[in-house]
Amino acid sequence: MSTSVKLSKLIENYDLRNYTPDVDISDIRVTVPDINRPSIELTGYFEHFDANRVQIIGYVEESYIDQMTSEQKQQSAEALMSRKFPCLIFSRGMEPCKEFVDAAIKYGVPILGTEKNTSAFMAEIIRWLNVQLAPCISIHGVLVDVYGEGVLIVGESGIGKSEAALELLKRGHRLVSDDVVEIRKVSDETLIGTAPDITRYFIELRGIGVIDVKTLFGVESVKETQGIDMVIRIEEWSKDKEYDRLGLEDNYTEYLGNKVVQYTVPIRPGRNLAVIVESAAVNHRQKKMGYNAAQELYNRVQRNLTRHEED
Repeated sequence: MSTSVKLSKLIENYDLRNYTPDVDISDIRVTVPDINRPSIELTGYFEHFDANRVQIIGYVEESYIDQMTSEQKQQSAEALMSRKFPCLIFSRGMEPCKEFVDAAIKYGVPILGTEKNTSAFMAEIIRWLNVQLAPCISIHGVLVDVYGEGVLIVGESGIGKSEAALELLKRGHRLVSDDVVEIRKVSDETLIGTAPDITRYFIELRGIGVIDVKTLFGVESVKETQGIDMVIRIEEWSKDKEYDRLGLEDNYTEYLGNKVVQYTVPIRPGRNLAVIVESAAVNHRQKKMGYNAAQELYNRVQRNLTRHEED
């Protein structure tokens, strides 16, 4: 589970301008996804001020600062920067005054800048931080984007998950992660999957080795993150086990407290797993749109039985 994100990663992700390069940011980390606009704090009121939050100065706050005298700016900056929060970001291309820069350097608080609109930037950074700081687990599996549906393929090692992913890539779908999938819970309804940095865009094929999907198939064949919509569990065919042949009732698995639809697919020689995964993804999308093929077949059978009884 990730409990913090480096400030340097935030700066890199949003290409933020650094107005205080003398401040060491190597050990500064953001621990909460919440953002604050220090408006009333500029007047000296700090009751309930959360020093863990990233602080953002927008047009209103900057207008208030501009009306201050130099002495007032210095006092306000000293009071604000002494709280030692992760960073202060000026939006809309606005630049900090000298008094704020001096106080920031004194207390080791970075001042950053962005050209983006205040509200839009706040929405972006909150969404990004929620993903980065979300509860996270790593599982053994393959995550692919099939017709826009995030399909997590799981099963025993060597059963053919990577081979299925490779066939799906050749059919125009996109790889998110092979072998290890990092799953983050960004809300009570949404799970996001991604690959560890070290194995991103690589697939391991037994007998061949590691291949670079992005290089072999192009950038359109890979994707950095993907919501997990369904799970396909691959297992060896067993004649002693009964498998669902209608699909009237969905089965679920659980990750980080979130339930995800799961299909169990038995493997026998001659079964084209890639086609099965494609069909499952399309069928799952149909169900989300309100059409259930299994229910439709059941209704037809019931209507046919009713007609026979009436005859």
